[in-house]
Amino acid sequence: MRPFEQFEEDVEVLDEVIDVDQYDLMVFNDEINTFDFVIETLIDVCGHSAEQAEQCTLLIHYRGKCSVKKGTFEELVPMRNDICRRGIDAKVV
Repeated sequence: MRPFEQFEEDVEVLDEVIDVDQYDLMVFNDEINTFDFVIETLIDVCGHSAEQAEQCTLLIHYRGKCSVKKGTFEELVPMRNDICRRGIDAKVV
């Protein structure tokens, strides 16, 4: 018996690779909107928990920006538009 032969299994190998482009919804800091307003927006628009929204808001404030959501371009553009309508700068990158 070869070493580890008892652990060998048949593994199914996929022939096709699905390439899904992933984008980031980036939110930028400003001196206008309050922490509470940005937190509320991330909860409403992105479906964040209160803790996740608070952490993202702190990163936005101290680092100048934060990727608040990942997804396809088609998923993120409506979220970006809703965030921008609320007066917060956001881009899909």
